[in-house]
Amino acid sequence: MTNLTLYELEGCPYCAKVTTKLEDLELEYESIMVPRSHSERTEVEEVSGQTGVPVLVDEEHGVEGMAESDDIVEYLEETYGGAS
Repeated sequence: MTNLTLYELEGCPYCAKVTTKLEDLELEYESIMVPRSHSERTEVEEVSGQTGVPVLVDEEHGVEGMAESDDIVEYLEETYGGAS
């Protein structure tokens, strides 16, 4: 079972950067594709307070809606990267 949820948009290069890091670290995650229209992204807005993607939720570590792909990649490396 995974505690990671990623809100993403198909074709989003920032989202792809995060999914690549998740795959590199062999982490399981739930992917939630958001609508292309920002006005329809109510779920991601409730989680993160904004409508941009990607947004990561990590229940196990109390992350309730981290935005910004660089921040997410850094967080994943620090939290799950180990000594690699």
